[in-house]
Amino acid sequence: MNKSGQIILVLISVLFSTFQTFVEHDRFFTLDFIIFTAIAWVVGWQYDRTRYYGKQARASEESYKQLIDSLPKSIFIHHNNKIIYANQATVTMLGAASMNDLIDKSLYDFILPEYKERLTERLKQVKRGKLPLINIEYKATRLDGNLFFFEGSSMWITFEGKNAVLSIGNDITDRKEQTEQLLQKSEKLALLGQMAAGIAHEIRNPLTSIRGFIQLFKVEKHQDEYYDIVLSELDRINNIVGEFLVLAKPTAAVFAEKEVKELIKDVVTLINTQSILSNVQIFVEFESNLPKISCEENQLKQVFLNLIKNAIEAMPSGGTIDVKVKEKEKEKGKISIQIIDQGVGIPKERIPTLGEPFYTTKEKGTGLGLMTCYKIIESHNGELIISSKVNEGTTIEVLLPTITQPVFILA
Repeated sequence: MNKSGQIILVLISVLFSTFQTFVEHDRFFTLDFIIFTAIAWVVGWQYDRTRYYGKQARASEESYKQLIDSLPKSIFIHHNNKIIYANQATVTMLGAASMNDLIDKSLYDFILPEYKERLTERLKQVKRGKLPLINIEYKATRLDGNLFFFEGSSMWITFEGKNAVLSIGNDITDRKEQTEQLLQKSEKLALLGQMAAGIAHEIRNPLTSIRGFIQLFKVEKHQDEYYDIVLSELDRINNIVGEFLVLAKPTAAVFAEKEVKELIKDVVTLINTQSILSNVQIFVEFESNLPKISCEENQLKQVFLNLIKNAIEAMPSGGTIDVKVKEKEKEKGKISIQIIDQGVGIPKERIPTLGEPFYTTKEKGTGLGLMTCYKIIESHNGELIISSKVNEGTTIEVLLPTITQPVFILA
């Protein structure tokens, strides 16, 4: 420990006594000299000691900062919710040029609104306890506005002579994306397994019938109706496999400019015979001057055929189907095709499950038809919306973007 302060104060006391001896002819060694010299010795010692420990503290603080800067994790220190120190990892994570860009900025400037209450509660917990808290996740924004996920812990410390909070953590955006991708893969595999099991079940039923009738062929002759049943069951297998292939095999569809009005007319003409036999009337209403759409004609016809066929089958006692085609008033640039039936309806709790493979209310249905409709409409950047009331009917609305889209001018 340097004793310069102690020496200087004692020298001052000696010089002062020497001055009094030569000028006022007093004795050099007096009681006052001894008292003042003793006080100078003690005060100087205390001064040197304080300066020594202050220097040690500053050196320790510098070493502390160097240690923080060398760590790969993001570490920042904040007082009254404002950043007072940040290491290079934090500077990089927040997209700053240097630490000076972050000093005195509030933590709330970086946290998204829905996470601010979580941060407030976290800071309260830090003040109540002295040990580091468990990691917690926040969604935050960098200085350039890009969003990221941060996971970190905090603890109460003393920094530069005042109480502060040290937070340490990592940018976990990449990890969350990888986790999300793994979840999606897991869901796809689960869906594949579900579909495989469903297809095996659906195909096994007609194969069992075919096998039984072939055995009858060996015993009986000239049973023409058996041939019709076998052919019907083979057609059923073919339809199931066809629907599955539409879902499973990516197709390079060629989109062309088409009139929705012409597509709907063609579909109604195709299905009109079935509707008459089922005692169902189809009424079509078109708004004038409908804009054109870009679509794969056959795919959209498949969608409308499926939807109208479903509507007919939902009315075993007959009824009417209204098909209304118009441009959306509140959503310019979209055409609405509504198919409204008076059928048995669908319970509210079952509507979210529509479109799932092998979920159907039909006795011999597979659920793949509606799933195919969803896939086709999605590939056309459209929406398929279902609303229904039990014993009142179902409305299916298909929204498709028009060729020309509205231009929004910013004021």
